[in-house]
Amino acid sequence: KKICLKPAKEHDIPEDLDKMLENKVLETVLDLYYVKMSVVERMCLDGADREGIVAKSVSAHSDLIPGVYEGGLKIWECTFDLIDYFSEAEIQFTNKTVLDLGCGAGLLGIVALRGKAKKVHFQDYNSTVIDEITLPNAVANCLNEGSRMGSGGDQKTSKPPSKRPKKAERLPDALTKCRFFSGEWSEVSQLLLSSNKPFSKYDMILTSETIYNPDYYSALHDTLARLLDKNGRVYLASKAHYFGVGGGIYLFEKFIVERNVFRTSIVKVIDKGLHRCIMEMSFKESS
Repeated sequence: KKICLKPAKEHDIPEDLDKMLENKVLETVLDLYYVKMSVVERMCLDGADREGIVAKSVSAHSDLIPGVYEGGLKIWECTFDLIDYFSEAEIQFTNKTVLDLGCGAGLLGIVALRGKAKKVHFQDYNSTVIDEITLPNAVANCLNEGSRMGSGGDQKTSKPPSKRPKKAERLPDALTKCRFFSGEWSEVSQLLLSSNKPFSKYDMILTSETIYNPDYYSALHDTLARLLDKNGRVYLASKAHYFGVGGGIYLFEKFIVERNVFRTSIVKVIDKGLHRCIMEMSFKESS
């Protein structure tokens, strides 16, 4: 099936970081700050959403409208599976270049930033998600002294900040490591690879709940193949099966095997609630 090729766009980090967090309500999970989605949705319905994805999602009673809205206004449970796995497996982000692919709230990339990654790029299909959720989340975590960005802290919970983060006189160091992109995967990889900005392939690509639709497998596979460093690793979290859409970890694994580019390994299975898995991928010819 033909996929809607939503053009790629890089989103600049606004100079006025405080303004970005105005009218946002911050919550915490696993000691990470994130904007309260229901407040963002109300603001989007009041005109902050140039793509109109919130109104379309509400009228369709759906978190997914293929080619229009791909679920980024919600934090899906496999995100937390992957964050837990990073901690359990002691995955090291220090000095790594990282892509949070299909990032939504961007929590995976923010965890990598906290782990002293050298660069973290965030991509989501929808520009509204990047502007209203991903960017504010990255800013909130980078500005809040309590988040100890870069110190690799591992407390489970903390209270949301009682006041706004301190006004930044300059861009926090952690934010200077970040870039933000919206658009369809193949368009974003084309933008990165053809850009006049220096680009090095990623040591790690993190992605959660992006394989629900088999129609996207080819674009996802090719994007991973184009953007991953030859010795890089992909960490992918997914449900075993997505009812109603048809995708899932075993179907994607079969697809990968047939393409014969990557080796795959299911490194963790979660049986609580819906059957979920974490998969690690690397190039077959990698060291």
